[in-house]
Amino acid sequence: MAPIILVIDGDSSNCADWESLLQSQGCDVIAARTGETALALCPKLQPDLVLLRDLLPDVHGLEVCRRLKADPLNRLTPVIMLASSDNSSLSSSAREVGADDSWGHAPTSWEAIGRVQSLLQLKTYIDEQAESVIFALAQTIESRDPYDGGHCARVSSNAVRFGKSLGLSKSDLETLRIGGLVHDIGKIGILDSILSKPGALDYEEAKIIEQHTIVGEQICAPLKSFRHVLPLIRSHHERMNGTGYPDGLHGDQIPLMVRIIQIVDICDALTSDRAYRQILTLPSALIVLCEEAERGWLDESLVNQYASLVIGTDCSAALLDRTKFRPPEIARWSGSNSLGSVNHRRG
Repeated sequence: MAPIILVIDGDSSNCADWESLLQSQGCDVIAARTGETALALCPKLQPDLVLLRDLLPDVHGLEVCRRLKADPLNRLTPVIMLASSDNSSLSSSAREVGADDSWGHAPTSWEAIGRVQSLLQLKTYIDEQAESVIFALAQTIESRDPYDGGHCARVSSNAVRFGKSLGLSKSDLETLRIGGLVHDIGKIGILDSILSKPGALDYEEAKIIEQHTIVGEQICAPLKSFRHVLPLIRSHHERMNGTGYPDGLHGDQIPLMVRIIQIVDICDALTSDRAYRQILTLPSALIVLCEEAERGWLDESLVNQYASLVIGTDCSAALLDRTKFRPPEIARWSGSNSLGSVNHRRG
């Protein structure tokens, strides 16, 4: 994938010069003429590097740099400050607002290319190391709970299997693979006493559990390679009828990949033993999924397709004879409210 470089400069001729130079090195170049435009664009674009002129038509470049670096989505993105004229004092001011490099004078083309490539290589190295840390954190979270071992690995594997059955692309399957592994990484900040509490959670404890989706997104947000995974981390507890968390998304606002992870995640949680409830058989777990789809929580069509994949029949058939499979314990923790849902799955 070609590196994306955002050039922020009020002078169109400067932007054109940078575009010509950097495109010759295989980079994709996007230009922004004002600071506010760049600040709005950067979180969506997630560039690999930013070239930022100090003097802009609206906001000073130093303030733009400070605000870019304050955003978790951009904190690992290298920023090079460019002086509008020879300015030896720019270096110290740029460092104070988080710039990774500053050029007090106009560099030669080869000097500029060399310094840009060095920062791009450093960014790649940092991303690779950060990815390794995130995957290690995900494994650490599971190792804290003797009942939870292997959950994320199973969700990852089964989500990919489900995605293949739906004919998804290789890139979508890779998103499901990574998303399954790290979807619960935000639990790193939750006390073991809450995650493994034998009894039901109270209201405050349930609200703490719900924060793991936001924390997980914040942990992974700076990595460009995780950009397609962020919705799976943040939104895997949303519901089709808008009663989920953290954003109350409704219907098609919940991406297909998220809906897939939801179903696989719930099924694995229900068919795994926990400190706060006993394991369910696969048919019983699928009946819970079907009932949650009936309530409007899950995508009913996808639930039926998943049931067909794992047991060779859809949930509609099982629901016609649910009393045959439905053990009494389901009624105790398949409640119709958010707190009941958190209690039987703990996030």
